[in-house]
Amino acid sequence: MDQLKYDDLKRGERGAIISIFAYLFLSALKFYIGNVTNSEALKADGINNATDIIASVAVLIGLRLSQNPADKDHPYGHWKAETVASMVASFVMMIVGIQVLYEAIKHIFSGESESPDLIAAWTGIFSAFFMYAVYRYNKRLARKINSQSLMAASKDNLSDAWVSIGTAVGIIGSQFNLPWLDPLTAVIVGLLICKTAWGIFRESSHYLTDGFDEDEIELYKETINNVRGVKSIKDIKARSYGNNIVVDLIILVNGNLDIRDAHDISTNVEKVLIEKHGVYDVHVHIEPS
Repeated sequence: MDQLKYDDLKRGERGAIISIFAYLFLSALKFYIGNVTNSEALKADGINNATDIIASVAVLIGLRLSQNPADKDHPYGHWKAETVASMVASFVMMIVGIQVLYEAIKHIFSGESESPDLIAAWTGIFSAFFMYAVYRYNKRLARKINSQSLMAASKDNLSDAWVSIGTAVGIIGSQFNLPWLDPLTAVIVGLLICKTAWGIFRESSHYLTDGFDEDEIELYKETINNVRGVKSIKDIKARSYGNNIVVDLIILVNGNLDIRDAHDISTNVEKVLIEKHGVYDVHVHIEPS
């Protein structure tokens, strides 16, 4: 089981590496075109992608650290490293989002605005399609290996695609005697960066504080109650360790059963949760009804 999980984390590295190279290429392209065409929106988008390089590197480091086996200081393993990486990425994104907002607002109030060349808009459109393709790949891979950090990276990929579309729209709009629309779009880009950062932070902190989806718990209850010999569920809790789910529960069984039969029921509960819901580990405590 552990080896399969480690193999999944290894596969997840591919998604992070693809994101890093995509952001390296796009940030360099946007900085160059943005400076040549004097587009504040495109330069802000380039800063956004430069930030994403750091965030993707953090995700890659988290995925690699998660592959370290359990040791004396980490008896449960290092699975949460990728969730920590997601949180670090959100901090970096928020700082840059605020910086983009500051520069864009300062440019608006300076009154120095001119309409950038349309090549800046085409660059934004090209970038949007490019990042959407990266998003689709990372989302599919994240679902396949159940990786929180890679799913967060894919959400960032999609956000970047929309940001690039917004950048292109703002640049095109600035051609119609509305030069202020370009720096205004940069403000929107900054807000979107901050929004994405907040979403990733909220989800990461939820997992790190052992929060868990209540609807998923209800599905577990339904499955457990259908196991032969289970009278009822007294208590059930679940938490995440990176891309792994651990379930702790107390079930009530017939008090007249001998210890062997009660143990068999416990084993069946563990087996069905692992096979049907992909739970990594199950701790079952039995009490007489």
